[in-house]
Amino acid sequence: MTEAVTMSNLMRALADPTRRTVFERVFDSEEISVADLTRGSGVTQGAISQHLKSLKQAGLVAERAEGRHVFYHAAPEGLEPLVTWMDHYGVFWRDRFTNLRSLLKEIDP
Repeated sequence: MTEAVTMSNLMRALADPTRRTVFERVFDSEEISVADLTRGSGVTQGAISQHLKSLKQAGLVAERAEGRHVFYHAAPEGLEPLVTWMDHYGVFWRDRFTNLRSLLKEIDP
């Protein structure tokens, strides 16, 4: 899979607010089942399963089967393409803030 496709899948997976909430709950848990994710979420078990499928395809979660139960845990390394992309643009903002800091010092020494 190319880096552009990986990044597109990652951003698509995180674009949905419900999916981000599911990811955050998985991330905050060492391991969690679909039933636990469904409980109190206001979302059906089928919808949670679909969100988990998208997160798994994006490389953000991994699963472990135990009998009839499946447990999910976060795969934080899946965020690496996003972090790399953000770092690239972080240089832009650091330069701009440095320039702003200099300008403010010139205006009000």
